[in-house]
Amino acid sequence: MAHQARKRFGQHFLHDEAVIAAIVRAIDPQPADRMVEIGPGLSALTRPLLGHLDRLLVVELDRDLAARLRREWPPERLEVHEGDALEMDFGAMGTDLRIVGNLPYNISTPLLFHLMQWADQVQDQHFMLQREVIERMVARPGDTQYGRLSVMLQARYRMSSLFDVPPEAFEPPPRVVSSVVRMRPLAGDALRRPRSPRAFERVVARAFEQRRKMLRGSLGVWAEALDWDALGIPPTARPQELSVAQFMDMADALAAAGAEPTA
Repeated sequence: MAHQARKRFGQHFLHDEAVIAAIVRAIDPQPADRMVEIGPGLSALTRPLLGHLDRLLVVELDRDLAARLRREWPPERLEVHEGDALEMDFGAMGTDLRIVGNLPYNISTPLLFHLMQWADQVQDQHFMLQREVIERMVARPGDTQYGRLSVMLQARYRMSSLFDVPPEAFEPPPRVVSSVVRMRPLAGDALRRPRSPRAFERVVARAFEQRRKMLRGSLGVWAEALDWDALGIPPTARPQELSVAQFMDMADALAAAGAEPTA
């Protein structure tokens, strides 16, 4: 019996063989990889991935699809985690994870933030998302798309947009163009951790709540605790003009001064 896409799960099933092949080439799965697929759906990626892998872990919310997956493959080849990826403990799945998926548009941003907490255990991530979201993820300071998502993700990952996927590659077709993104966690000298992750998160969020305002206005009382000259940041700058490092400098300065944002 054919599976009907469920709107509440944001289901759009990929069926274009050329696109599927291009995604698998970009991922370049190796037999011993510890790979996790989020939202396998009707197995468009699952099947070719298993053609390269010894074993694959999948996370599927739809219980009918999870049951179908269990019927099609033995557990030693396909380990099915039935549940919401937003509530899943990916840290329990091991280390050096390679995470892939055609992510539902309605949870893509929350899921990207959810996965950040296990970045130290991840080798790379390849996701298909709405093109507009990926444009925001990879935007640079000064770009119109540059915002909170850009800063928070670029503080943790090196990202690149790989290629676009048209609506007709899916059934049912979405109303938007999709893209595929590669995300590799920063490590070593390339990774700078903020003195207080909470302060960094709050400063970035507050700055972009009113992105057209100058920082001295959007940061409110926090602006008064900053030595702008020492930071080398003009208080008249707007948030989209600042680099990730400059946001981290501001957050570190507030934490060092005991003025760490908490709300």
